[in-house]
Amino acid sequence: MTPTSTVAMAVAVAGVAVLGALLFVLGFNVSRMRGVTARVGGSQAPTDPADPLLIAQRAHGNAAEYVPTLAVLFLVVGFGSPAGVAVPLIAGATLARLLHAQGMLTAGSLAEEGRLRMVGAVGTYLFGLALAVAAGLTLL
Repeated sequence: MTPTSTVAMAVAVAGVAVLGALLFVLGFNVSRMRGVTARVGGSQAPTDPADPLLIAQRAHGNAAEYVPTLAVLFLVVGFGSPAGVAVPLIAGATLARLLHAQGMLTAGSLAEEGRLRMVGAVGTYLFGLALAVAAGLTLL
């Protein structure tokens, strides 16, 4: 490996680690909220968009929808692309997922649009697409 690809791979692995930790922290939060909800006799299958358990479930579910694909893309791009391409894409996608989770967890209701949530979602789409293109270009 060249020094550039070593840096890119280190950033890729760090990004995978951060997103993996995020997914497990969000999963733990769902379990915690289930316990809180059970203690007060609340529903374990909430439908109210303002219900804290539903918010926790959707924050975890949304992360689970994107983190696995991003992790694979991070590793492919980190291994096959120059650091100047890989590092900003991986860092941007990681930040977008963190912002999205924060935006969801701090929302009063899932029915409300929040700035952090929107920035995180748009960032996920843009960086995810750019990572997919960069991954495809590793074949050239």
